[in-house]
Amino acid sequence: MSRYILALLLYSISIIAYAENEVAVFAGGCFWCMEGPFDKLDGVISTTSGYTGGHTENPTYEETSSGRTGHYEAVRIIYDSTKVSYQKLLDVYWKNIDPFDARGQFCDKGPQYRAAIFARNDEEKELANKSKAELQDKLKNKATIVTEILPASVFYTAEDYHQDYYINNSVRYKYYRYACGRDKRLEQVENIINPK
Repeated sequence: MSRYILALLLYSISIIAYAENEVAVFAGGCFWCMEGPFDKLDGVISTTSGYTGGHTENPTYEETSSGRTGHYEAVRIIYDSTKVSYQKLLDVYWKNIDPFDARGQFCDKGPQYRAAIFARNDEEKELANKSKAELQDKLKNKATIVTEILPASVFYTAEDYHQDYYINNSVRYKYYRYACGRDKRLEQVENIINPK
């Protein structure tokens, strides 16, 4: 009987712990570049590169990169909401995209590389819209934020070789990021939003 009670207690604790984990999905161009900034946050349990927002079931990288699936390259973030808030994830997100580009992100152009926040519920949608509006207010009329806020849909995990690419292929990743002009453009965006 005591084993049964102990097992039930452990199961209850695991359910409570699991219930505190939340999911966020963001698109910000190349998904390789979106994992790292979130992995650094205390409270983020995992990041996964994948595809979402389109009409093709179980898309491949080749299909998605053609731009014909309707999917965005995106990152799914599993996080502990007692350690990091959705608002903090949004703050990190806005600092790692070009919110002014409707054609894609950095050197990657096409519908699959557009920036978008995929809200899973009304609370996420409200927070995302509020953060976007606050950023737009800060800009006055200098630029227009075109980043979309969309309802979350099925997330398809990308092929294994895309996962943790920035860690597993660090030299290629750094070259890609540099050649794509991502960091240079992020600096320009920061200066537009917060001029010195």
